[in-house]
Amino acid sequence: MKVIRDDGVEDDLTRRNYSTYDEAYDELERFYGDLCCSDDRIEYSITVADLGTTKC
Repeated sequence: MKVIRDDGVEDDLTRRNYSTYDEAYDELERFYGDLCCSDDRIEYSITVADLGTTKC
C-alpha cells in the first residue's frame, strides 16, 4: 500500500510502504488529528493494488 498526495508532491507519508490498508489509514488519521481546522489541509489517497485509490 502507498499513500499519495492528490497534488503529486512527495513527503514522509508518501515515501513509506504500508503493509495493510489499515496501517496506512491509521497513519493518515494520526496526521490529520494533529491539524487544526484553520490549517491548510493536504488531501491524501491510499493506493490499493488492483482496486484503484481510496480518498481519505
